[in-house]
Amino acid sequence: MIRGLHGLLYSSDHEGARAFLRDKLRLPFSDVGDGWLIFDLPEGDLGVHPVEASGRPPTGTHQLSFYCDDIHGTVADLRSRGVVLDHEVEDHGYGLVTHVTIPGGVRIQIYEPRYTKSSRAVTKKPAKKKPTKKKAAGAKRASSTKKSITTKKPAKTTTKRRKPKEATARPAR
Repeated sequence: MIRGLHGLLYSSDHEGARAFLRDKLRLPFSDVGDGWLIFDLPEGDLGVHPVEASGRPPTGTHQLSFYCDDIHGTVADLRSRGVVLDHEVEDHGYGLVTHVTIPGGVRIQIYEPRYTKSSRAVTKKPAKKKPTKKKAAGAKRASSTKKSITTKKPAKTTTKRRKPKEATARPAR
């Protein structure tokens, strides 16, 4: 079963691009050794767009976008860290959009979507059922007795953290 998306950016300034994503965008990351950072994004989505009649963009093209809940707040925060945007925020219909070009010439869209992601849609929890008269009467009897009722405590759980993999030699790129 697919659990996520792993994307790759190819940059002529890979160290600068990694530093930008780490320091300017403050993306969480895993250091897998030798300066290789894998950025951990909390959620994602994937769209497939048609190629326009003019043949643009060329088929097989990829685009990277980061989305946020408040484009103007995000832009102000990025500018406070020295990020220069390619243009001011524009309304593209599907959302409010700007772009930034990171070291190595990789252009990234940053936008506030107008659509609601299905994974973020608010769902109502079903209302709790009221106890039936029979159960309520049993609960009264149990509470009126002097015996103490103990409940079994849930087992303690721990979160396992993955240890970083040993650095392995990577082929030259």
